[in-house]
Amino acid sequence: MRLLFAIAVLLFSSAAASASGAPTPGGPAAESGQPRETVTQPVEKAPARVFGVAEEFVMPSGNIGCTYIPEGGTEVYQPADGGPELSCDRIEPKYLRATLARSGKAVVRANVGDRGCCGAEKVVPYGETWSAGPFTCYSERTGLTCERSDGHSFLLSRARVQAD
Repeated sequence: MRLLFAIAVLLFSSAAASASGAPTPGGPAAESGQPRETVTQPVEKAPARVFGVAEEFVMPSGNIGCTYIPEGGTEVYQPADGGPELSCDRIEPKYLRATLARSGKAVVRANVGDRGCCGAEKVVPYGETWSAGPFTCYSERTGLTCERSDGHSFLLSRARVQAD
């Protein structure tokens, strides 16, 4: 009697599983030794980050040199606000750096720990301008003036330093 009851329960379980579409334990896939089919969905990969290229230039005197960092930064440097950023170093009479970021006033710092000015190959002759992103610089015998499109600027020369 127990044997008949066990067979009835097994048949009922198999019939219920077949009706629901669920595979039965120990069913054909398990008995054949083949793995059950699994469905996977592709994982979207984040787009690869594309970095910009820094641009450097110097004044004809070799006393002032600038580095432009485009929006998003470069592989080795990303501005705190995401960029763009323009920084210019003056060597003489005292080393200092003037910086224009994406927004805000120009900043001048005298204590620069990473001095490395003025080795760029591109020279902006006196009387000419340099421009990239929101920045434009005017090279003159009396110094270098750089401004952002909203009017904030700095002036570097041997005689004077000004930032606003």
